[in-house]
Amino acid sequence: MPGDGLTLSARPSHPGRPRIGPGRIVHGVRRALLGLGVAACAPALAAPPEVIIDPGGAPPKVLQAITNAVGAITRLTEDQDVREVSRLRRRAWEAAQAALRTQGYFGATVTLDVSPGAANGGEFWDIAIDTGERARVRQLGLRFEGALAGDAYAARRQSLRGDWLLKEGMPFINDDWNRAKTELLDAASRRDFYYARYAQTRALVDPGAAKADLDVALDSGPPVRLGELQIIGLKRVPESLIRRYVRYDPGDAYDQTRLEDWQQALQSTTFFRGAFVTLADGAPPAPAGAASAGTPAGAGGDMAPQAAAAQPAARPRGTDPVTLPVRVQVTEGPARYASGSLGADSDYGVRVEGLYRQNVVYGLPVWIETGAGVDNKRQRAFFDVHLPPGMDGSKDSFGLLYDHSDIEGLETSRAGLGWKRSQTRKAAGDSRVEYEVRWGALVAYDKTRISGDSRYEVPSWAATWQWLRRDVDSKYDPREGNLVEFGLGAGTTLDDGKAFYRSSLRAQQWWPIGERDVLTVRGEIGKVWAQTDRLPQDFSWRTGGSRSIRGYRYQSIGLRRGDAVIGAPALGVASIEYTHYFTDTLGANLFVDAGDAAASFGQFDWHLGYGAGLAVRTPAGPFFVDLAWAQKDRRLRLQFSLGIAF
Repeated sequence: MPGDGLTLSARPSHPGRPRIGPGRIVHGVRRALLGLGVAACAPALAAPPEVIIDPGGAPPKVLQAITNAVGAITRLTEDQDVREVSRLRRRAWEAAQAALRTQGYFGATVTLDVSPGAANGGEFWDIAIDTGERARVRQLGLRFEGALAGDAYAARRQSLRGDWLLKEGMPFINDDWNRAKTELLDAASRRDFYYARYAQTRALVDPGAAKADLDVALDSGPPVRLGELQIIGLKRVPESLIRRYVRYDPGDAYDQTRLEDWQQALQSTTFFRGAFVTLADGAPPAPAGAASAGTPAGAGGDMAPQAAAAQPAARPRGTDPVTLPVRVQVTEGPARYASGSLGADSDYGVRVEGLYRQNVVYGLPVWIETGAGVDNKRQRAFFDVHLPPGMDGSKDSFGLLYDHSDIEGLETSRAGLGWKRSQTRKAAGDSRVEYEVRWGALVAYDKTRISGDSRYEVPSWAATWQWLRRDVDSKYDPREGNLVEFGLGAGTTLDDGKAFYRSSLRAQQWWPIGERDVLTVRGEIGKVWAQTDRLPQDFSWRTGGSRSIRGYRYQSIGLRRGDAVIGAPALGVASIEYTHYFTDTLGANLFVDAGDAAASFGQFDWHLGYGAGLAVRTPAGPFFVDLAWAQKDRRLRLQFSLGIAF
């Protein structure tokens, strides 16, 4: 490969042989060609050889293993003494054979022919491979020792045998052999048997018969029970917070999954910078596979010499249960935290925000957060009390809110008392899909003034629910994936009991184009049903602005009343955008937005906005500056957003 002295090339002395590039087979002849670039050297030094590997019938994965092994040797020949090159030829031959054995070919034949090279004084190494028959597992001897061998664990033994990866009749491949041992030890040591280790792991290979007999003995040691709770590192945070998550009865069976869940729960709070939950034995369970490293040694060899490192220092004997304390060691987070931000955008103008957070209040395991934000159109202040997260990941908070805004002739003031709960979970396995559910309840008192028309006050309560599914490659700057959000809301006015309801759906899809470009499509739809005209404004829809329909003023699309634009019962927005990045950080985009907020979907009068802009990737997400034409307003507007945290 360029840059490491290894290239693919055809041997010029054999013009009739087809050339084979990486991952490609030509005319049915499977061959990997490796060559080293010409290097200037003194006459006493050898030039790197050009290597041609003819793998015969070896599968692609086997060919890759041989290529990597031989390539590592050929790189050592550059600027070496000629006598040293002779020794390296032998090492290349041995490396090819070792690579074949790791893939189960113990009876393979490797031939290395040497011929004079070109004018640079190098050599041609022509390596021919005859793989022979791949060895398969003939017999499996899987034995259990220690407490696991007792009658009480018969079902556990059966489960471990059933989950063993390398079964009879399967190809005997070194990676699979190591993985099988890793998974068996991990399955045994994560529950009950903290001290589990291998007493023996041996593979006897018969190259002539292409068979392998496996002999595995797992010594579980005694079962382990959970003892007293030991807590280290607390200063301000009360011990009750630890016991909120680390819940068990002394004498419970050891389960590493439970310890990891407790640790994750502690780390998810704002109270700790770090948290570790282990058994107080002084060492963690033996890492899975610690005793299963090794390479094939040929017929009669042991492919995995046992390593005793990483085992607890004093491993108890016998089969009687052993009790170990549960140790929780934490490092507390800062007691107080303050931050601020300064920003500007075309929707709100200049914006200043400040936030203060305090962990542990009057000795209670809660944290408070208070802050305020001011811009040209909106002023907001809040005070929230956050409870510690639950074991299911749910986060609850209660708070007070004051919010005032004056946008497009609609002035609203709200004071409220509310509750929120959020819960985020990952999809099963290695999926990147993430789900987030949010619940909320709010009792509020709203004052609304419609310029040129009327004003009213309304006390109300409302409950909301939102479900979000996120499947993207980057949470803050997606290039590929999608997002779907569905929301419901219901409430009533408290003075006359008039009900109102809301439903919304939002979706966005990202497609990567080429190396850097992105195509984005998004859409949003919403509907409100109400028995009153005195609605809280968050239960109606307005649109327009840099984050919805570009080219139009912020929230200027809705129902006209007097001199103001008020919220409408129906909303629909759609957009398509293509962004081309000239570099990893700087790009340009073209877009078309369309939508409306009206009394009903049948009364939509679509507002179209389109234009172009610049896109800049930042650590906090993309920053866009757009120049958009509003077709109905017949106006060209510059829209942007910028924020700085401090």
